[in-house]
Amino acid sequence: MNPPESPRSHFRLSRLLAALVALPIAAAAQQPALNSHEVNPDRSVTFRYYGPSAQKVTIGLDYDHHQSPMAKGADGVWTFTTTTLQPALHLYSLDVDGTHILDPLNRAVDPGLVYLTNEVTVPGLPQLWDAANVPHGVVHHHSYRSAAIVGTPGGAEDYYAYTPPGYDAAAREQYPVLYLLHGWSSAAESWTHDGKANLILDNLIAQGRAVPMIVVMPMGYGDFGFVTGGFRQWDDESNIGRNLGLFSSALLSEIVPQVEAGYRVSARREDRAIAGLSMGGGQSLVIGLNHPDVFAWIGGFSSAVVYNQFDGVFPGVDPKVAPRLLWVACGTEDDLIEPNRRFVAWLRTKALQPTAVETPGIHNWPVWRDNLIHFAPLLFRPAAPQS
Repeated sequence: MNPPESPRSHFRLSRLLAALVALPIAAAAQQPALNSHEVNPDRSVTFRYYGPSAQKVTIGLDYDHHQSPMAKGADGVWTFTTTTLQPALHLYSLDVDGTHILDPLNRAVDPGLVYLTNEVTVPGLPQLWDAANVPHGVVHHHSYRSAAIVGTPGGAEDYYAYTPPGYDAAAREQYPVLYLLHGWSSAAESWTHDGKANLILDNLIAQGRAVPMIVVMPMGYGDFGFVTGGFRQWDDESNIGRNLGLFSSALLSEIVPQVEAGYRVSARREDRAIAGLSMGGGQSLVIGLNHPDVFAWIGGFSSAVVYNQFDGVFPGVDPKVAPRLLWVACGTEDDLIEPNRRFVAWLRTKALQPTAVETPGIHNWPVWRDNLIHFAPLLFRPAAPQS
């Protein structure tokens, strides 16, 4: 029997077609030869868009909510040059007279469910997210029909599982497992497509900096309407709670048992970790702290802890069963920095000792890749001896 169709396929296709239809016909017919996303020697990027009849063109970079105006030349080409960018995968989108469009000259598109954006890679010195001459793990894709999740076509849920180099399904060795969650508008593959999590783990393991582990990356919507309904879903805490509750049920009652039945993973609390970014960061903190018997290692990257009161959201917090690691990180220019600071302060009132990490950066993949690089080596280490 064929596996169920991915729940995001029809939605993503419709969004892609809508974005393409929005392209001005004149631009398509008269497009001159130009490089629409040129990476310069100083690692800045010059973006170009041909729109002779457009009145205003702006560009958004890396989930920054502030659009930058492009300048129109006499030839009808709009241009904008960034400052020097970090060597990494960067995302960008164009807005032409109020209409979001894709760059018609760039085939690299981020596989998001809501925000269709183009990609540009800024090279530099070798990074831990680059493919290197080291042993590589394998990324496996699973799809199943969920009894907990609502709103997806056929009730389908999917997840990816990374197995480290040397993994042998027939061996007796058991591995620890990290459940790694994506952000709002993204899909299950975003941590491998954008985050390069598999390459990061390959390199960290090869360097002896991380314990060989299995990484499970599920699609993080309990109610698919939480993403198809648009960003306004975040205005209502009841919507946030419903989506999180249904996803938590799917993770704990469906995905974790499937992983433990299908892979050589340990079922010990001390061998389970959960972490994520943005929406997935908030989910990781809520699920992890409310289930201290399941997860001993918890991480949140730029977490969406956008709650008026934390006590009602985290009823399971118990300092007597504290996490081995509670790691809360955020970029200092991120709009979520203040909610994360408030959350860290609240955790300390509960006699917990979070590791609070603030780094330069906004709400983007360069920050989250760096978070994973620093978080993964801390996992599944022996407890420090008592003095």
